[in-house]
Amino acid sequence: MKSNKKKSVSALPGEEQKASFALGRTNIILIAISFAVIVIGFLLMLGPGTTPETYNPDIFSFRRIVLAPGIAFVGFVFMVYAIMHKSK
Repeated sequence: MKSNKKKSVSALPGEEQKASFALGRTNIILIAISFAVIVIGFLLMLGPGTTPETYNPDIFSFRRIVLAPGIAFVGFVFMVYAIMHKSK
């Protein structure tokens, strides 16, 4: 019978290969920071809406129309940078 053991390919005999991930520790930290910024942007957009009975002018506030989407956009752009960042 054939053995189902897989041989590891390494430069030196007896040397084990480490599992390598596509993203390093720095990338993961930057991704977590950018995710937090995106969540903050979406949380700033929250608030009461307008119903047919009552009109709420707060839906057109600076925070919900300009600031929050800008922060979320910066978070998305920073996410791309965090993924593309090459560790030294």
